[in-house]
Amino acid sequence: MEIKVGIADYAVAKKTGTISTYGLGSCVGITLYDRLTQVGGLLHALLPESARYGGGNPAKYVDTGLELLIKDMVKLGASLTRLEAKLFGGAHMFSNITSENLQIGQKNVEVAKRELKKHGIKLVAEDTGGKGGRTIYLDVSTGKVVMRKVSDGKVTETVF
Repeated sequence: MEIKVGIADYAVAKKTGTISTYGLGSCVGITLYDRLTQVGGLLHALLPESARYGGGNPAKYVDTGLELLIKDMVKLGASLTRLEAKLFGGAHMFSNITSENLQIGQKNVEVAKRELKKHGIKLVAEDTGGKGGRTIYLDVSTGKVVMRKVSDGKVTETVF
């Protein structure tokens, strides 16, 4: 069974299935996994911080979305102390834009790392930055993430 996560959304699952998200550009995809209980989750965040960018749907933001993801994973039996994170996306999609305010991808990655550290969650794998789009698939039974990346017209697939 595949659970598809859209922009500004997240999902959690236990023991079986795949959680996926498509088309990560400047957005970040954060997967969390507890190996002991086989509880996994994925957040597709659009913007770094709720307070700075306007509130609304908490899953839209890295900081508040991560809080939701952790809360729902703990409900399924995950332990905060065992969670491992993998981080994807944060691309610089428009090379003609150099304004610091518009480097959302980079800010998303920075805030994701800060928030993971704040919660004591170890970052075990990362593929961020660059200019390509990414699609990720979290296998809930193993914690492995398959990433498909499109860059310069070429598609590559990597397992994390």
